[in-house]
Amino acid sequence: MKKKLETDNFVQELYSLIAKRHKSRKKESYTNFLLRAGPKKIAQKINEESGELIIDYLQGSKKRIVEETADLIYHITLLLYSKNITIKNIENELKKRRKFKNVRSK
Repeated sequence: MKKKLETDNFVQELYSLIAKRHKSRKKESYTNFLLRAGPKKIAQKINEESGELIIDYLQGSKKRIVEETADLIYHITLLLYSKNITIKNIENELKKRRKFKNVRSK
């Protein structure tokens, strides 16, 4: 039986899973492979996945767009984790921007 997600925020759940995998130090973990490879490899994967998403957005199916979006979200979340940036940090930035936009539109 699959474990039920502990949170409604799937990105936070993904971030927590990345942290758990990193702490496990398992060599066969893709997460640990990328973290050991360092920032250049993580950046390369984000570039690769974003390019694939753009191609599928312009030419692909809905299924491929969903798959590539999932890949990109994973790699962006890994990047954030590697730089000790939390999902809460991103959430706060987005809230700040929304408040600024609301002030400007009045």
